[in-house]
Amino acid sequence: MRICRSTWLALLLAASLYSARAQVRTNPLNLDPLVREAQEHFYDLDYPGAIERFERVHQAHPGDPQATALLLDAEVFQELYRQDLLDTTFYANDGFLTGHHATREDLSARDRLFALADEAVREADARISHNANDIDALYARGWARSLRCAYIAMVERGFGSGFRLATKARDDEQKVLQADANYVDAKLVVGVYEYVVGALPGPFKFFIGFAGISGSKKTGMAMLRDVAHRGVASSVEARTVTALFLRREGKYSEAIEVVKTLEAQYPRNYLFALEEANLRKDAGEGMAAVEAYRRIVANIERSDYYASVRPELLYFGLGDALRGQRHFSEAAQAYEQAGFAQNVGPELKVRSMLAAGQCRDLNGERDQARRDYQMAIDAGPSTSRADQARKFLKSPYSGA
Repeated sequence: MRICRSTWLALLLAASLYSARAQVRTNPLNLDPLVREAQEHFYDLDYPGAIERFERVHQAHPGDPQATALLLDAEVFQELYRQDLLDTTFYANDGFLTGHHATREDLSARDRLFALADEAVREADARISHNANDIDALYARGWARSLRCAYIAMVERGFGSGFRLATKARDDEQKVLQADANYVDAKLVVGVYEYVVGALPGPFKFFIGFAGISGSKKTGMAMLRDVAHRGVASSVEARTVTALFLRREGKYSEAIEVVKTLEAQYPRNYLFALEEANLRKDAGEGMAAVEAYRRIVANIERSDYYASVRPELLYFGLGDALRGQRHFSEAAQAYEQAGFAQNVGPELKVRSMLAAGQCRDLNGERDQARRDYQMAIDAGPSTSRADQARKFLKSPYSGA
């Protein structure tokens, strides 16, 4: 049978990709059936189901820093989700770094997370003290440090201490890669560090004590793409972060293609569906973006479609899309639905009610605008957006 040249090339490419994947190194615990089952729940946003399974893994592997880090990962993201801090619109520009934002920290949850992070580091230190080249322990320690850093930066907004912790996490993962370049998951932390430090404004780096420290967005993105393609434990995270960074750079079409792979793999993940709608809105697709949000609304009404939803995130994005089309009355209603949602996080409530007030002003509904501005102030009195709301209480927002 004759095989054409293009077929041979395709077979060679497939073989090379298989070989590359076969060489990837990972902690054997990542392949444990119970861990894989827990990860399925985690990526479907069923955090209680994931945590219950990771607790069992943790109990079955005493002294293993990877088992502790797996549980820590699920606990951290459950808390970030509860506070609406997994909304990527929050991080799409540098306002996240410079503004004053409202959070509602649960001190008992914080103590639990920090205790797990300390436990993982102690367990890793114990193993590294006996074998300085224990790359599984180095990886787990760097991962635990990066998760604690994420909490400190996103919830407590302690950027100085957070970035110093991020540097330690990066150092751990670099040691892993120096020992074994095929421990691909370690590139996640290093890649994020490279990109973020490379993207930070100079004055902000000076403010947090990072003056003179450099990073490379190009290097970071290349590492993240490799993890997305070959990672064992971190492929989903790498694709999620890659889409966020592409969004920051205005490369919406590329970001949408990345998000589509996540939606295809985890169709019950509400955040992945929402992210595609957010990207279409940011890409200026107008009413097509509005329809994307409305399709999610329809899916939410099917109570068994998504494992977990935070409807306020959807309605905030829908409000933005409608506002972009100058449908101010409908936009205000969507923002208010976000702000009035049960258990909405304080930061999103402030953002929602300020935006609702602005749309009410643009639509000539001054009394309702004042009500919304006051609710924004009440939700986060010391925030930058509350300061804006106070300004618009005195004189209507004009869009200027």
